[in-house]
Amino acid sequence: MMRASIPQYLSVCSPPDHERGRHKEGTMSIILIRHGETLLNAARTIQPADTPLAPRGLAQAERVAERISALKPAAILASDMPRAWQTAQAISRSTGLTPISTPLLWERNFGDLRGRPYDTLSFNAMEMIEAPKNGESMASFHARVTEALAYAAKLRESLTGPLIIVSHGLVIRAMLENNIELGAHSIPERIGNTAITTISAHAPHRAELVNCTVHLTGTGLAEDEHSLSGG
Repeated sequence: MMRASIPQYLSVCSPPDHERGRHKEGTMSIILIRHGETLLNAARTIQPADTPLAPRGLAQAERVAERISALKPAAILASDMPRAWQTAQAISRSTGLTPISTPLLWERNFGDLRGRPYDTLSFNAMEMIEAPKNGESMASFHARVTEALAYAAKLRESLTGPLIIVSHGLVIRAMLENNIELGAHSIPERIGNTAITTISAHAPHRAELVNCTVHLTGTGLAEDEHSLSGG
């Protein structure tokens, strides 16, 4: 059941059973997290690769890190794009774990569209099938994301606790669309900044929690539904 205080555009995240010790053994052992907010997210601009977190995003990262530390994760796997890596570093400080980086978790490469305001485009760049100039096609991006999740699942086999994956909005959305059994969940309109999605460790991966930002509720850091999710 959705909490009344959480906007409708966010997916179900109440109650998060894995945080209350009632989950079945083997479930919810891969935890997907989108990075915190950037100034270009808020400005609805397709982001260059080196975009860092905004002060608000750094504060969001500290909030999700506090939530994650209570789950006793065993490892952190992250995109090393600055916005995701800074989010992973916050989780690292709260858990004592050293993040592992992989380019497989990078956001989709929009090539020459990077730096362009999204609302000035005459098309939806987030859904374009072909590759932008100097960028990545939808098919290539989805293939990379599938490889990323397979790599993560293999890593999870060697761990005794949850694996944290810190990545990007379109990456997590692609996993939900192509690689995860949703069950009673649905794909949200947008993936929130520092939103948590939990899935079972082994294929076929099952969604247990989707797009939850309850850790930001009442903090003044709640997800901005008008910011750009992805890109």
